[in-house]
Amino acid sequence: MGDESRRAEGDIGLENELDLDSESTEDLESAMQEALEAVEKASQTAKVKGDSGDEIRPPAATRSQVPEAADTERLLEEIAELKDRAARTLADFENFRKRVDRERQDDRRYAAFDISREFLAVIDNLERALASEGPTDDLKVGVELIHRQMKDLMKNSGVERISSVGEEFDPRFHEAVTHHEDDSVAVPTVSEELQAGYLMYDRLLRPSVVKVAMPPENDANGDPEA
Repeated sequence: MGDESRRAEGDIGLENELDLDSESTEDLESAMQEALEAVEKASQTAKVKGDSGDEIRPPAATRSQVPEAADTERLLEEIAELKDRAARTLADFENFRKRVDRERQDDRRYAAFDISREFLAVIDNLERALASEGPTDDLKVGVELIHRQMKDLMKNSGVERISSVGEEFDPRFHEAVTHHEDDSVAVPTVSEELQAGYLMYDRLLRPSVVKVAMPPENDANGDPEA
């Protein structure tokens, strides 16, 4: 139980300290795997040297510097411990990486969860309006209330309608489908909005589909496509 608790705390620490993407997790996992292989290689090399009977013996002057059998045994034990710790760390990291991937998938899958729940109230009101048997004027008032409710929900989510009619034509936000000459304008100007466009904060959700009034002279500045 204590090991599971410490391991969970370690995962939390990793989440707080690391902002991992798929590429960085693969690099880190590869580095840890290489470290584990290096420890195992060192362990095998030490065993070969310890078991070999024809190992070249150093000169007498330096023979005192050679580790004794007890030192060799101690080194093998330390290498085995490091190998075990590296394997455990690699396994913990792999579990952590899989859990982070699952959480990211859930975040993408349920990204619209809150706004969808708020729109349920709009659907309820639409169903009530469709089920009502009152006069047409009452139905129109109900639809207007629902429309206002939807606009408030969109605004709370950072969605705003693009201003179009009377504005100078801007190809970043306006999509011109037709144009006509108008003596009252000096630059291409939106004269009619055929479909509303929207922004979500600073990102374009949908451009406004518009009709453009052009100055009488169709020069380079008077071309909506330009």
